[in-house]
Amino acid sequence: MNLIILDRDGTINEDRDDFVKTVDEWVPMPGTLEAIARLNHAGWQTVVATNQSGLGRGLFDMATLNLMHAKMNVQLARVGGRVSAVFFCPHTPEDQCDCRKPLPGLYLQIGERFGVDLKNVPVVGDSLRDLEAAVAAGCPPHLVRTGKGAALDDVQLAQLHEKVPGLQVHADLAAFAEHMIQQERTLRGASGKTDSGFGRLD
Repeated sequence: MNLIILDRDGTINEDRDDFVKTVDEWVPMPGTLEAIARLNHAGWQTVVATNQSGLGRGLFDMATLNLMHAKMNVQLARVGGRVSAVFFCPHTPEDQCDCRKPLPGLYLQIGERFGVDLKNVPVVGDSLRDLEAAVAAGCPPHLVRTGKGAALDDVQLAQLHEKVPGLQVHADLAAFAEHMIQQERTLRGASGKTDSGFGRLD
């Protein structure tokens, strides 16, 4: 199985300092849904892993969160994409759970559910806590320069590279998708594999 773990707020949809609390506030960033569809068509399953402490803070309820993800799934379907599952942490920092990023609990749950070796599962996020959780779980870390990642200056980005071994940086989710597809093209060229065994690299 070819699997990619995606953060949600700031990676797929617009982030908000006051939390994404309603269905109307869940707004995909330009090109992100198409990037997921492109990865799907090329043979990757995508899974979302997201901190949603707004639940624990009482800012929205489970029904609202489900409606946000229903909206995401409908809009993805329109462009030919899909997310295989959404894993979320509902806790606040005070709850001291093991699933709130930067702890790796959500990623470990995904590895167990899908039966995959996490060392082969890229994680894409816009913040340090996404990347720290990835490293803790043994996943290759990828930063997108959207959401919180857009605010990083050159010095902060250099510091991030020092903190996160193996970090790769992309302009946005579309650039990450292009990177993965080009990498797969190179691998297929070296091995002689055809597109039929994986997906369409277009």
